[in-house]
Amino acid sequence: MFPWKYPVCSRFMNPAMNLSGIKLVVTDMDGTLLNNMGEISPKFFPLLEEMRNHDIRFAVASGRQYYTLRNMFDQVKEDLVFIADNGAITMKDDERIHIQAIDPQRVLKLVKALKGIGEKHIIVCGVKTAYVEQTGPLFLETLRTHFSRFEVVRDLTDLPEDEILNVTVCNFSGAEEHTMPQVEFLKDEFQVKLSGDIWVDFTHEHAHKGNALHEVQRKFQITPDETMVFGDYLNDLELFDNAAFSFAMANAHEQVKQKARFLAESNEEEGVVKIIEKMLRAKNRERQVAICP
Repeated sequence: MFPWKYPVCSRFMNPAMNLSGIKLVVTDMDGTLLNNMGEISPKFFPLLEEMRNHDIRFAVASGRQYYTLRNMFDQVKEDLVFIADNGAITMKDDERIHIQAIDPQRVLKLVKALKGIGEKHIIVCGVKTAYVEQTGPLFLETLRTHFSRFEVVRDLTDLPEDEILNVTVCNFSGAEEHTMPQVEFLKDEFQVKLSGDIWVDFTHEHAHKGNALHEVQRKFQITPDETMVFGDYLNDLELFDNAAFSFAMANAHEQVKQKARFLAESNEEEGVVKIIEKMLRAKNRERQVAICP
């Protein structure tokens, strides 16, 4: 955690803040880069190309499955970094940068414990695919949004051989109110993250977005002072520990707003896009000064 806190102008970023040193931009997806319809603003893609022209790396950090994220950026996925399954796996150009799988015996123990909790659907996400037992129409519709690859199995305690990255509980009654109180006892053994209104994720105790980001920074020799991150939910909190420029969305969970150094406008107001635009303007001004001193 950084010992300082940058000043905030009103609720949003100080307009005098210098973003010209940014070399890595990392954003959550749901509630952050995506609008409430699950769409990426068309304004983003020209900005991605401009970031590449400035040698700025871009990464997405999500609880979603790697294959889902890759498909969402299919036309521009080259050289992008994908931090998937809440940091359990990090990929670039289909090669692993970092992985933190759960031991199979611990997966078995976890699934058995979760089966004792009512009002929920369980998803076990491996490197190859995700695995589910239930096939109700509402659940399958929701599942397809977040998991491009999944397989229906008879019993989640008897899975095919795979490296398990994440076990997720989907509770349509509300995860924070109805699931989290029942899984407190698992926090000593796993990372237990509320990652959305209906989602609770369980990963290896060392697997979270912050550790994955640290590995990305180490690989590309980028410092926290050169990193800008965006998030809206509790599974984004560790990202903020590894970036001097941490932004909570205006629609973020209150705990996320409290930890972030800055606030961006909401996902519906293209808050991520607007901050990236400011950063690129700062980069362009710096370049002009260098050319014409």
